[in-house]
Amino acid sequence: MAKGSQLKQLKTALNQAGLSHQPQAGKKRKRAAPTERDKEKKAAKLQEIQQKLNPFDVKVTKLKHDVGGRKIIGTTGRPAQSKQAGIEQRKKTLLKEFEEKDRSGGIVDRRFGENDPTMTPEERMLERFTRERQRASKGTAFNLDDDDELTHYGQSLSKLDDFDNVGLDLDSEDEGGQMDRRTVEKSHFGGFGDEDEDDDVDEPARKKSKAEVMAEVIAKSKEHKIMRQTQQEEDENLRHELDDQLDSIRSLLFTAPPAESAAGPSTEIGAPSSAPVAPEDDDKEYDQYVRELALDRRAKPKDRTKTEEELALAEKEALEKAERRRLKRMRGEESDSEDEQRGKRQQARARGGDDLEDDFYEEGAPGYLGAGLGEDAVMEGSEDDDEEDEGSDEEGSEEDSEEGSEDEEEGEDSVAEEFESAEEDSGEEDGEEGESEALVQSSKKRRAKAPSAAKELPYTFPCPDTHDEFLEIVEDVDDKDLSTVVKRIRALHHPSLAEDNKFKLQRLNTVLIEHILYISAPPTPRFSLLSSLLPHIAALTKTYPIQSAESFIEKLILMHKNLKRGLSKGALDPEAKTWPGLPELTLLRVIGQLWPTSDMNHAVITPTRLLMGSYLGLCRVRSLQDIASGLFLCSLFMHYEKLSKRFVPEAINFLVNVVLHLAPHPYQDVASLPGNFPAQDFRSSFTLSLALTGKKAKKLSLGKPDLGRYLSDDSLDEQAKVDLLGLSLELLGRFADMYKSLEGFIELYTPVQEILGSVNTSGLPSDLEIRLQSLLDTLGRLLKFALQGRKPLRLQAHKPIPIPTYVPKFEHTTSNYLRNRDPDHERNEAAKLRTQYKQERKGAIRELRKDARFLASEQQKKQKQKDQAYNDRMKRVFGSLESERAEEKAMEREKMKEKRRAGRK
Repeated sequence: MAKGSQLKQLKTALNQAGLSHQPQAGKKRKRAAPTERDKEKKAAKLQEIQQKLNPFDVKVTKLKHDVGGRKIIGTTGRPAQSKQAGIEQRKKTLLKEFEEKDRSGGIVDRRFGENDPTMTPEERMLERFTRERQRASKGTAFNLDDDDELTHYGQSLSKLDDFDNVGLDLDSEDEGGQMDRRTVEKSHFGGFGDEDEDDDVDEPARKKSKAEVMAEVIAKSKEHKIMRQTQQEEDENLRHELDDQLDSIRSLLFTAPPAESAAGPSTEIGAPSSAPVAPEDDDKEYDQYVRELALDRRAKPKDRTKTEEELALAEKEALEKAERRRLKRMRGEESDSEDEQRGKRQQARARGGDDLEDDFYEEGAPGYLGAGLGEDAVMEGSEDDDEEDEGSDEEGSEEDSEEGSEDEEEGEDSVAEEFESAEEDSGEEDGEEGESEALVQSSKKRRAKAPSAAKELPYTFPCPDTHDEFLEIVEDVDDKDLSTVVKRIRALHHPSLAEDNKFKLQRLNTVLIEHILYISAPPTPRFSLLSSLLPHIAALTKTYPIQSAESFIEKLILMHKNLKRGLSKGALDPEAKTWPGLPELTLLRVIGQLWPTSDMNHAVITPTRLLMGSYLGLCRVRSLQDIASGLFLCSLFMHYEKLSKRFVPEAINFLVNVVLHLAPHPYQDVASLPGNFPAQDFRSSFTLSLALTGKKAKKLSLGKPDLGRYLSDDSLDEQAKVDLLGLSLELLGRFADMYKSLEGFIELYTPVQEILGSVNTSGLPSDLEIRLQSLLDTLGRLLKFALQGRKPLRLQAHKPIPIPTYVPKFEHTTSNYLRNRDPDHERNEAAKLRTQYKQERKGAIRELRKDARFLASEQQKKQKQKDQAYNDRMKRVFGSLESERAEEKAMEREKMKEKRRAGRK
C-alpha cells in the first residue's frame, strides 16, 4: 500500500480497486443498473480496504519456532470483531431473555394427546376426530336443514297448518269469510281495551307497561312506609312501658331510701305508685333525680404507678405519722376522736353494690410494714404522696446512682487487695500465738428474755452504726418482731430520701452480719431468728455487693487468724480452738446462700472454700464435737460444689477417717489400711474412746443428727455416735454420686469400698447396717460402670506418615511433548480431563463476566433513557410554567403602566 496519510492511502486503494467514480470529460454514456452480485463484490472490496487501513484491529501472536508449511490456528485474531459478534449474539439471546424475564404467557399446546406418550398416533387422530365432530355438532342448534324438529309451546310446527284455528274457514261458504271477535283482537291487533280475567287464564303473561310498573312501585313504597310507622309506634309504646317501670328498677339500685320530702308525707321514691302521676309530679321527680346526680361524687382517675423513691418516701412518712400518733396515745393526747376516725374510714372506702372485696395492700406497701399500721396511715400516706415534689426525688436518685457507680469502681480493687493482704495481716506482726478473737465484739451480755406483756412496737428507729446500738434498739423487742424492725429501719433510711442513707444501709448490713454471729453463738442459738434476718441481708448484699463482700472477707480473715493461733498452740491441745464453732459455721452457711458458689474465681467464695479446706486438712480430731464440726463442713462442701462438681479431697479423707474412728473394723495400724489417704488420728489416744460399743449401740436406732446440740454440748452418748456415723455414710454416698464422672473415680473409691466392706456389722444397729449395705451396693454398681467405661490407652489410629525423600528427579528427555506424557494411561487421561475441566471452567467464568457486563451496560442505557425522558418532561413543564409566569408579569407591568397613566400612583 502506498505511503502517506490515511486519506491518500484510502484514495489510492479505491483507485486500484476501481471503486472511485471519476467524471469523464467526454460524452455521457448511459450505464446499466448494478446487479446484486456487483454490490456484493463492491462491499467485499471495501471491507478488505478497511481492514488493510486499520492494522490495530488484527492481533498477531509471534511464534518462537516457525516451521514452514505448518498451519497453526489462533496465530492471528480480530478482538474487535469478536467482541462485536459476541455483543450481537447476546442481543439476540441474552437480551431477549432478560427483557422477558418477568413476563408470563406464550402458546400452550392444547391439542388432545399431544403430551401423552402412552397414546399411539392412530388413537390420537381418532380422538381428535371425535372431538372435532362433537364441536361441530354443537354449532348446528339453529340449523334449519338438520333433522331436529322445531316446536312452539310444546307443539311441533311441522304438524301445524298455517291456516288452522285462525278463524278462516275455507271450506264453509255460509259464513262468507267472516272472522270472530277473538281472532281480530289477538291476531289482527284489535281490541286495545281491558281484557277480562276469565279470558286470559290460559294465555301467557304479557309484558307490563311503564305506567303499570310505576304504579306497582308506588304501592310497594306506601306499604313499606306504613309498616315502618307501625313498627315505630310499637317501639314507642314499649319505651313508655319501660319508663313507667323505671321507679321499680331504681329501688334496686340504692341501698338506702332517699330522704323524705319536706312538702307532704314521706313516700319512697323507689316504690311504684298505683295512681296515675300528673305531669307536674313527673317534673318534680325529674328535678329530684337531676339534683341527686349533681351531688354524686365524681370518679377520680386511678393513681399512676409510683416509682421506688416515691414508695420509699410514702413508707417513711407513714411510719413517722404512725409513730407520732403512738406517742400521743402513750401520753394520753388524742388528736382525733373516734367519730372522726370512723368518718375518715368511711370516706376512704365506701362499699357499694359492685364491691369485689379488693381493698387489699400489695406487698411492700405501707400496710405491710408491720402490725399497727392501719387503713388510716395508708390513706394519709397516699394522700400526702400526691403533694410531693418529684423533681427533688429525681435529683436525689441521680446523685445516688452516680455515687453508687463511683463506690463500685473504687471497691472492685479493695476487696482483692484486702484478701491478698490477709497473709500479711495475719503473719508475724499480729503474732500467731495468743488467744482467739471473738467474731463479734459486744459490750452487752446475752440474757434470757423474760416473757413480758404485749407492748406496742415503735414505728421509727434510728439506723445503727454498730452492733451495740442495734442491741439497744432491739433490747425490748420480741424475736418475732425483729424482722419488722429491720424492715422499718430500711424503709425510713431509703437511699432516695437522703444522701447519707446509702452509707447507713451499708453499715446496717455489717451490723446484721455481726448480729447473725451473735444470735447463733452457744449456749442458746436462735436459728429461727436467723431465717427471718437472712432476706434483709440478701437484699442489702444485692444492693451493695462490694461493701457486703468486704464485711464477709473481714470475718473470714479473722477466722483464718484464729485457726493459725489455734494450730500454733498445738493441733492436739484440747484447749486450742481449731475447729469452727456454731457462729463460724453459720457464717459459712450464710455465705453459701448469698453468693454464687459455682464460680471458678470469686472474691468471697474462693477464700471461703480455701478456709473450709484448711479446717478439714489441718485440724486434728479430738472429740465428737470436732467430728460434728467436720461433718457440717463436708455438708457445706456438698452444697457448694453441687453445680460445679469440683473435687474436694479433704472432704473424702475426713469422711473415711470418721468411719474408721466410729465404726468397728479389724484394722490395727495405718500400714494395714487400703489406699494412700492420710490417717493421722487413726488409733490415737483421743479417737480410741470414740468407737461404738457393740452392746449399747445394737439397741439404738438411727436418727437425724442435731449438729447444733452436738457442737454446744460436751457430754455426748452412744446415740450421737450412731447418728454421726450414719451421716458420714450418707455423705459418702452423695459424694460418690457427684464424683462418678471423674476419671479417677475407681482409684478414689476402691479403698473406700474395701474399708466399708471390712466394717463389723454385728455391733451396729439394724438401720445403720441397712444404710451401710445400701452404700456398698451403690459403690459396687458405680465402680462396675466406671470400669466398663474405661478404655486402655492405645496409639493414635491414623494413616502412617511417609518418610520424606530428597532424591532429585531426573528428566530422561527434554521434549515438551514427551514431558507431558505419562506412561500410566489412566493417570494421563485423568490429567487431560483435569486440564480440560480447568480450561472450560475459565471459559465459563469469562463468559459469565461478559454477560454480566453486557447486562449492566443495557440496564445503564435504559436508566439513561428514563432519566433523559424525565428531564425532557420536566423541561417542558418548567418551560410552560416560565412562559405563563412571563405572560403574567407582562400583564402586571401593563396594569402598573395604566395606573401610572391614570395618576393613581
